[in-house]
Amino acid sequence: MTEQSATFLLFGATGDLARRMIFPSLYNLLSDRLLPDDFLIVASGRTEMEDDAFREQVCTSLREFLPGDRYDARTAEKLKAMIAYQPVDAGNAAQFAALAERIDGRAERGLSVYLSTPPSLFAPTAQGLAAAGLIDGNTRIAMEKPIGKDLASSKEVNDAIGALFAEEQIFRVDHYLGKETVQNLLALRFGNVMFEPLWNATAIDHVQITVGETVGLEGRVSYYDGVGALRDMVQNHMLQILSIIAMEPPARMDPTAVRDEKVKVLRSLRPMNGETVKTHSVRGQYTPGAVGGQIVTGYADELGHASGTETFVALKAHIDNWRWQGVPFYLRTGKRMPARQSEIQIQFKPVRHSIFGRNGGGSGLEPNTLIIRLQPEEYIRLTIMSKRPGLERQVHLEEVSLDVSLTAAFAGQRRRIAYERLILDLLAGDPTLFVRRDEVEAQWTWIDSIIDGWQEANMKPASYASGNWGPSSAIALIERDGASWHD
Repeated sequence: MTEQSATFLLFGATGDLARRMIFPSLYNLLSDRLLPDDFLIVASGRTEMEDDAFREQVCTSLREFLPGDRYDARTAEKLKAMIAYQPVDAGNAAQFAALAERIDGRAERGLSVYLSTPPSLFAPTAQGLAAAGLIDGNTRIAMEKPIGKDLASSKEVNDAIGALFAEEQIFRVDHYLGKETVQNLLALRFGNVMFEPLWNATAIDHVQITVGETVGLEGRVSYYDGVGALRDMVQNHMLQILSIIAMEPPARMDPTAVRDEKVKVLRSLRPMNGETVKTHSVRGQYTPGAVGGQIVTGYADELGHASGTETFVALKAHIDNWRWQGVPFYLRTGKRMPARQSEIQIQFKPVRHSIFGRNGGGSGLEPNTLIIRLQPEEYIRLTIMSKRPGLERQVHLEEVSLDVSLTAAFAGQRRRIAYERLILDLLAGDPTLFVRRDEVEAQWTWIDSIIDGWQEANMKPASYASGNWGPSSAIALIERDGASWHD
């Protein structure tokens, strides 16, 4: 396989993801001189359109979605010159043949295919590429989530793609893995001697992972209803974060070693059933309320009818291995939350014995907490106990924070789009930040146990007003164990 693909073939090029993320990412890579001068971007969609008309649409998207100081007319013109547009319908063999003519033998120099389409089109698109002679050992294919809606359907998708591509040619996208702060979890854990000796059940009381969204359906009605928060966010993004937090140190920083350790964690997740879902899970659906000072409607109102789809889920997960035995992992995600934030909290256990008296002479001896904020700000905060200044004979303790703002620490560095990293790795053939098939199947195995448990228990979503952190039962889920969500 070639080291660097010379051609990038994008299906779904007229879609929202392409406009907001993929073309701005390609622009930034070009601006940073990370794309070769003879690079070709072949954009494909169902709409009939001339090259120039599509190129102008790309420039419009760049002006809309790039920060004002990033847009440069000369770079935009250079990107436009690299773009060709070819209409292709997944079932039209003649259009795939025309697509092969546009690529005109360049596939031998490396072709990276990106499927930003509904999963139902993955297999027919790959089959069309094969029939047109566009698949060989120099072809890579990237697929956006979701890979199926359960274990059985994910196997169908992977079988269909796997019949045409070797596993090392398949790049399953989870854009959270392209975020600098998610990658920084590896550096935090394995690049600093102070954390790894404490990163286990001996020192850690529990772990919280929160991904909150302030938006509602936002034009995703046809996709979201029937999918819900569990499949949309937990199955991929949150389980990937959990696996990085909980994984054993890999032998080396290479794709196989890293993903081997992640899949061990995912396979160690304790399954749920019709009984355990009642105490270990919460489903919710937002009703009218206020977010950011704005009145918003409820989910059913946006949808236009009643629905049993959850827009919020909270889970208490257990990883049954030596490192994490007895340590609960609390996962929480939802729409119409009070704030947009992605955050990890590592709650350490309290000191075994206080030499400072029952209350430390102050506000109390609090356990240490490590907070890793992924978005919107990017920071790492460690809370510790410190002596309050003063001349009192008794030591008064107060909780203080050691803060590292990654934004401030790397102020001279541009904040990158996650897709920049992923596209660059796809072109280079580095699968480290992509999801392997056995990871997907381990994730779905655990998610299916929850869905089956909900069905067995006839567990319906509880209501929560927009602008709140989910139903009150989500608070009870964690407070039964003597802990509280970090809001």
